[in-house]
Amino acid sequence: MKTKLLKKNSMTDTGTLLTITIVVFFAMYACAMIFLQGAFLKPQTFCNLLNQNAALIILACGMSLVMITGGIDISVGTLTALVCMSCAVHLDYHGGSVFTAALLALGIGVAFGVVQGFLVAYCEIQPFIITLAGMFFAKGMTTIVNATQFNVANEEFQKLKNTRITLPFGAVNRKGIFVPAYIEIGVIVALIVVVVMFVVLRWTKLGRSFYAVGGNNQSANMLGINVKRNKFYAHLLCSTLASIGGFVYFLHVGSGSPSHASGYEMNAIASSIIGGTLLTGGVGNIAGTFFGVLSLGTIKNIVSSLGLDEAWWTNITVAAMICLFLVIQSVVLMRKHKGKA
Repeated sequence: MKTKLLKKNSMTDTGTLLTITIVVFFAMYACAMIFLQGAFLKPQTFCNLLNQNAALIILACGMSLVMITGGIDISVGTLTALVCMSCAVHLDYHGGSVFTAALLALGIGVAFGVVQGFLVAYCEIQPFIITLAGMFFAKGMTTIVNATQFNVANEEFQKLKNTRITLPFGAVNRKGIFVPAYIEIGVIVALIVVVVMFVVLRWTKLGRSFYAVGGNNQSANMLGINVKRNKFYAHLLCSTLASIGGFVYFLHVGSGSPSHASGYEMNAIASSIIGGTLLTGGVGNIAGTFFGVLSLGTIKNIVSSLGLDEAWWTNITVAAMICLFLVIQSVVLMRKHKGKA
């Protein structure tokens, strides 16, 4: 009976945080459309929000999986840079194809996931320490692969990079010509990842095990759940998704650089928090993470539209937003503890 009650409370907390995230996002975007107007009234602005953040959506989904189990992974940003540089060098210097570059990216992610997952789950080392080491390792390896930024000239890659999927809606330009909105291929990949991860967490045994492990390790063990194996799977999935996100980022920027995706690990954590994933584990939702990324991107666009182009304005605004959602999470946790009492 107690287990059922805890499960019910967790689902209620997840639903509450998800609802708040969605309401905040639509409220922000609606206010931007009403008071700032301009570009926010054009459908392409929303599409660009997806185009620019497709890679971050994928990284944030992986981050949410790890955070739900009570862990963290701060290596995903530099792993993205390593994937970009490795694929760029493979395509331009070694005559590779887009397909082999994608396999290379996936292989890097799986390798990172296996090593980091094993050390965290089976050697019981703190995930922050392991992924910090992974962050520095990926950063160093990126520079070893190539220390300078360069644009990829591979024709097959350029053709894929420049592919646009036109949508049935759009806007009329100043000349009276209808211009349809478009999205990049990376957006389709990101949406597929969101749907798949949502299904995994909501309707599979693996997803339920992640929630149980993050909620209480001892209770999960008593229920017959292999805690170590599930922590390993969470880190493996996170790094694998980071490599997929890295390739999507590569498709968006079309270049390799040691500075690519700088700070993306923090943006992924912030998006997960805004999306309702508790830092203590056990509560989270991939749909919330998706809207968390969109909320983060929207607030940055609003700050830019107000003419506050200095980086510190954006940082302060994002910090305030994270603090707001941390306060909301604290209120939810307090209600949860009172319910247990």
